[in-house]
Amino acid sequence: MDINALFTDEGLRNFTATVRDQHVRDAQQYGQIADIVRRRLEQTPIEGDRWLSKRLRAWKVARQLKAMQKASTEAAAKAEALYATYVNEVLELPQRRATAEAKRLERKQGRQAAVGAAVAGSLNRTVTALNTPQEQPGGTVPQARPAEFVTPESPFEQWPMAAGGERPTSTINDYFAKGEQG
Repeated sequence: MDINALFTDEGLRNFTATVRDQHVRDAQQYGQIADIVRRRLEQTPIEGDRWLSKRLRAWKVARQLKAMQKASTEAAAKAEALYATYVNEVLELPQRRATAEAKRLERKQGRQAAVGAAVAGSLNRTVTALNTPQEQPGGTVPQARPAEFVTPESPFEQWPMAAGGERPTSTINDYFAKGEQG
């Protein structure tokens, strides 16, 4: 047998099929032999046997053959499991990894797009809120006086007007001082 053939899909499939078939045949033979041995021993008395001695002796011997049958059946199943595991863990692994990496990148790009959209939405809401005059509900004390009520005689003229009060702005950057150039 070529050991290198075991590392190919077809080579391992042939090997496991051969081993499986051999174990299935062995299991059938062990089962048939167990039945024959049990029946024969049940009908063969040995001097000094008691009432159930023949059946008990036949069962003990046949039980060992049934254990061999069970082991061969399990070995046939293990041969199939060997092939399935090889296909799953060796042959299909690169494809599964590539698929998982593609999904991972897609999720990452989706998260980045969602974060970008959230930041842009937040900035737009901030700009809109800063440019829109707020209506004061009746009976409440205003927090600041609107710019049109400030008169030159007002004591408030000593303080500079908030950035962006002179003209409408289009971005949030208009509300924050630019760094010193130079």
